[in-house]
Amino acid sequence: MARGFALWANPSSPHAEGRAARHAFEDARARVKAALDWDGEVIFTSGASEAAAIALGQSRGEGRLVSAVEHEAVLRAAPTARILPVRGDGAVDVSAAEQALADAQKPLVAVQTVNSETGNRQDVPAIAELVRGVGGLLVCDASQGAGKLPLPGEADMAIISAHKLGGPVGIGALLVRDYAMLAPTGGQERGYRRGTESLPGALGFAAALEACDDPYLDPSVLEPLEAFVGEVRAMGGEWLSDRLADPTPFIRAIAMPHLSGAAQLMRFDMAGHAVSQGSACSSGSLRTSHVLEAMNVEPDTASRTIRVSFGWTTTRADVERFCEAWLAMARKAQDQAA
Repeated sequence: MARGFALWANPSSPHAEGRAARHAFEDARARVKAALDWDGEVIFTSGASEAAAIALGQSRGEGRLVSAVEHEAVLRAAPTARILPVRGDGAVDVSAAEQALADAQKPLVAVQTVNSETGNRQDVPAIAELVRGVGGLLVCDASQGAGKLPLPGEADMAIISAHKLGGPVGIGALLVRDYAMLAPTGGQERGYRRGTESLPGALGFAAALEACDDPYLDPSVLEPLEAFVGEVRAMGGEWLSDRLADPTPFIRAIAMPHLSGAAQLMRFDMAGHAVSQGSACSSGSLRTSHVLEAMNVEPDTASRTIRVSFGWTTTRADVERFCEAWLAMARKAQDQAA
């Protein structure tokens, strides 16, 4: 990013400084493609929300279908879309999706790779096969999986966010197999988005992707959870991963008995733990999580559920401290309820 700030010029300007910035910007684009093993196009955006808006708003697909557990940014980008239901395990109901697609002609279908609230992974290959069968396009919100898991090779478009994998805030990308899938609007990025391109952000994005290890998290970091999950169940709490079709290790949803999620957030914050209730785009709302609601999680359980995510800076000691804090909080709530 320091290199980008040193160049400090608009990559779209024709003067020498602008040309130097453009060279660095295209270098960042090539590095992002290489790091993600993506052989299509990369449109840099201000983040995943803008990438979703471009994909859902400018796609040439006819009609929109989105899964019921998509991120708020995707749902807002397609407010009139037909909703594809999910089963109780968080997976898209393939039978229902097949019925919905039977009436569609060349639709755009949005299905995430990993859910931002539960960590559940969708069966993208199965959904892609249905979409291909009706000549549609598949866009995957890969924000929670990029840099941690392979990109869905079946997707026509993928949404990426840099800060989800250790990159800077305010930069993301829409990966597109072919520009022809989108209607241009004029402006930057080959005419597919408006606004000055962020050279420091793009360079930081590329560097973060290149720094992602395989595996993203050393398995030993999460080992304390193995004993913790048994204690959660023994205390009457719920480990929502037990319900999921294909849970990933980076996000966990946990329901604590006798204490609301809102109260937990405040107490964890005072104890030095940053957790949330739902995704960041909806965490300021007091309504029930639309993800848990779509999975038919009981309202009382949903109201006591928090989301815990583990990132590139998380240490084993961090996980151990969280487990200890959760158990102490749950015991206290249990004693007060007795």
